[in-house]
Amino acid sequence: MPYRTIIYSKKGHVATIKLGATVESQELAGELEEVIGRINDDNNVYVVVVTGTGRTFVDFNDAKPSERLPSGPAAIITGIDRPVIAAINGDALGEGLEIALSCDIRIASDRARFAMPQIAEGHIPRDGGTQRLPRIIGRGKAIEMLLTNKALSAAEALEIGLVNKVVPFRELATEARKLAESIATRGPLALRYLKEAVNKGMDLTLEQGLHLEADLYFMLHTTSDRSEGINAFRKKRKPEFKGK
Repeated sequence: MPYRTIIYSKKGHVATIKLGATVESQELAGELEEVIGRINDDNNVYVVVVTGTGRTFVDFNDAKPSERLPSGPAAIITGIDRPVIAAINGDALGEGLEIALSCDIRIASDRARFAMPQIAEGHIPRDGGTQRLPRIIGRGKAIEMLLTNKALSAAEALEIGLVNKVVPFRELATEARKLAESIATRGPLALRYLKEAVNKGMDLTLEQGLHLEADLYFMLHTTSDRSEGINAFRKKRKPEFKGK
C-alpha cells in the first residue's frame, strides 16, 4: 500500500519507516497508525528504524497552537512493541524532536540540531515533549531547552544524553542498520518483554517494577525461544529464534 507521508520497507527482521520531509500531523498520524498495526501483527519484524528523507528529520507544515490531535505521531510510535531506533538525519525541531523522543535509541548525524521552539511561538509541546524530555535528559536540562528555545548541536545532544551516538552524516544509515541487525539477533519475545519491563517500570514504584520484571522473566521460561537460546549457548552455535 502506498503512503503519502512515509515510506515503509522491511528487510530481514528489520522494518524501516522513512518520514516525509514535510508533512501534516494528522495525515502522518493516520498513516503511522496503519503501518504500526502491520508491524505489531508481523512476527518477523524484530526491530524498527525510524528516519527522515530530507534535510530535516521531519518538518510539520500545519502546527497551530489551538490544534489538538486525538493522538499525535510521537504517541502512536510509542505503540510499537518492538525496539525502535531513531536515525536522526537532520534537524529534529519541535514535533520532530518529540518523535525522536518516542523512540528507544537515538543515533544522530553530525548535521543534526535539536530544539523545542514552541514557547517562542506562544504555545507548548503537544505530543509528549514536556514529559519525555525530562525523563531522558533530566528536569534541569529539559526545562532549559523548553523555556529558552536553545538549539543544541549533535555533540551537545550527545553530551547530555539526548542521543546515544553521533556519526558522520554519510554513515548514519549504515550505523543504524548495523545496530538494528545486531539487536535483531536476539530472541524477539525477549526483546518485547525487555522493552515492556523498562517502559512500564518507569511509571511504577521500584517494588512494583521488580515484580513486573520477575513476571516477564518467568513468562519467557515457558517459551521455545528460551530453550533454543540455552541449547545454542551450550552447543556454541547461533540460536534460531522463532518468536514462540
